[in-house]
Amino acid sequence: MSYVNNIRMFVRVYELGSMSAAARDQRCSPAVASARISELEKHLGVRLFNRTTRSLQPTENGRIFYDGARRVLDTIDEAEAAVMDVTQNPRGTLFIAAPLGIGRRFIAPHVPAFKDLYPQIDLRLRLSDRVIDVTGEGLDIAFHLGLLEDSTLKVRLIAECPRILCAAPAYVARRGMPADGAALVQDRHDCLNLRFPGAKEFQWTLQTPEGPRRFEIAGPYESDDGDVLTGWALNGHGIVLKPIFEVAEHLKDGTLLPVATATPPLPTQLSVLSQHRRLKDPKVRLFTDFIVARIKADMAARMAGLTPAP
Repeated sequence: MSYVNNIRMFVRVYELGSMSAAARDQRCSPAVASARISELEKHLGVRLFNRTTRSLQPTENGRIFYDGARRVLDTIDEAEAAVMDVTQNPRGTLFIAAPLGIGRRFIAPHVPAFKDLYPQIDLRLRLSDRVIDVTGEGLDIAFHLGLLEDSTLKVRLIAECPRILCAAPAYVARRGMPADGAALVQDRHDCLNLRFPGAKEFQWTLQTPEGPRRFEIAGPYESDDGDVLTGWALNGHGIVLKPIFEVAEHLKDGTLLPVATATPPLPTQLSVLSQHRRLKDPKVRLFTDFIVARIKADMAARMAGLTPAP
């Protein structure tokens, strides 16, 4: 089994691009991770990575070996999954990624209950608003908030999510109530932007009588954490574009107000993504079914009493 562990470590180092990141992922020290790679290189008689103090890059031999190593691990995982399915005893580790807000609100609170039901399944939840490479990062499941482009992944739609522009009463009192997207631009309203490496949307696409239109908004604040933007909006620092479920409690208690309601944002979607080959794994199916049901129930509770902007 040690050889398989060495291969698994190699795959995670290759996919994550870092010895320390792979060590954290596999719950061992960087020294152990490095030793496993060295053992594998000694066994194969080739160098798999070029390592310096500042970078780690796969060699040509490493790139060649990765494809075969990934297939070996996939075959082992599928064989183990088939046995677990028959024995009704799912076990192993699930690697899950989600946007920060989705993970905090709808996934993390239910992880302990899932673990209670399936004590032999471990879960590793990674939260980030950056663009996720499901295949390249070796993920089993990834939650995605946004409209998807063509994908080779298996996509399961969880919910259609209306969005809203909103601001604190203090901001509206100070700067006025913008009627639409044109007012946001003309009156130079402070718009709070979600931006991170790889982000494609640097303008707000709003619904107008002529159809969807992109507005070049601006503002003094940006963050790669959507909850930080909500906090700034609550403190009166600007206007934020949000899925309604993320700010529902603030809309209900009046700490945030809808603005520019004549041109609401286009809705978005919440989906769960997985690689087709991972769907054979019972723990992937079990967790997906479990969490999707709870997300839908939680969203319905948050949205109760609210109606999307027309």
